[in-house]
Amino acid sequence: MKANLVRIGNSRGIRLPKTVIEQCGFEDEVEMEVHHHELVIRSSTLPREGWASAFARMSASGDDELLDCVAETGPTWDEEEWEW
Repeated sequence: MKANLVRIGNSRGIRLPKTVIEQCGFEDEVEMEVHHHELVIRSSTLPREGWASAFARMSASGDDELLDCVAETGPTWDEEEWEW
């Protein structure tokens, strides 16, 4: 995909399409780096940032129980119907 550089005051900028912004998870701020004449733009927030503390709070409040029921006994077809 190509993009034009546009004047923004004394600087220049690149307009990013909305779909690119959404796919990259960009919000109000991004991180930029230059590596070997290439510009790398990435989201300033990590996808799972804050999950560890959220899980710790859930555990402390007792809200971390499994929602799926674990079967007491497995299926018996493998013991009764299976022949070697």
